[in-house]
Amino acid sequence: MTPRVRRPSPTPRPTAHQAAGRAVHRSARRSEHRNLRRTARTEPADLPPPEHRGPARGDPRQGGFVTAETAAILPAIVAVLALGLWAVSTVGAKVRAIDAANSAAIAAARSEDPQAVAAAYLPDGATVAVSQDGGLARVVVSVPVRPFGPLTAPVSVTARAAAPMEPGVP
Repeated sequence: MTPRVRRPSPTPRPTAHQAAGRAVHRSARRSEHRNLRRTARTEPADLPPPEHRGPARGDPRQGGFVTAETAAILPAIVAVLALGLWAVSTVGAKVRAIDAANSAAIAAARSEDPQAVAAAYLPDGATVAVSQDGGLARVVVSVPVRPFGPLTAPVSVTARAAAPMEPGVP
């Protein structure tokens, strides 16, 4: 392996002393600009001195306002979160009911036990109603949903499905 040769860059780099001189120069310009802005402002004679104008930023007497506002809005935040959890659990129950109804309809069309097939998807308390008419197996699944347990009233989620009867099946 050949050693790497470092080539000089096309533009010369400033030395540490030159770079420090530039930084001092920039900061000096900034402070000069700040001083000019401060002197450009004038205080009207009828205003009280700055100490008596009211609370300044960072005043310790103003520290509790955010806490009080948060305490006032906290019940609304909790209600919105509870409503979101309720909606998510209800939609989850609806998806399970649809899956159970589809599987039970196919099982009924094959002359299998639709109750046993649907039971794999459903929680306790769900009902599965099966009917056959005109060459179709129809299933209606109802699931009572209580997202927060006994704290809320049950919501009934219903799903329906139909499947054509298999030929040769009694």
